[in-house]
Amino acid sequence: MADLDAEVLAEVRRVLAEELEVARPVEPDDELRGDLIVDSMGAIVLAVALEDRFRVKLPDDGAAAVVTVRDLVALVRRAKTGDEVSPAPAGAREVPR
Repeated sequence: MADLDAEVLAEVRRVLAEELEVARPVEPDDELRGDLIVDSMGAIVLAVALEDRFRVKLPDDGAAAVVTVRDLVALVRRAKTGDEVSPAPAGAREVPR
């Protein structure tokens, strides 16, 4: 799992830097809206890029609970592995820094 999480995190960082022009380092605890200023269009770009790269379908209902980069990585992992796709409980930390 750690390899997949690291791969997803790297892709999130790439999309944020290259496609959404986020100029600062991206950490797992960064909030997508608050810290990285990802608006609704940016969220769509990010979701589509992740779906294409990892060949998954991210559930609309799961996306509503994604707050941090870590939450997004966990959502992609669960979609990829076929595990329950509801977001991780608050306080759960699954992605290494």
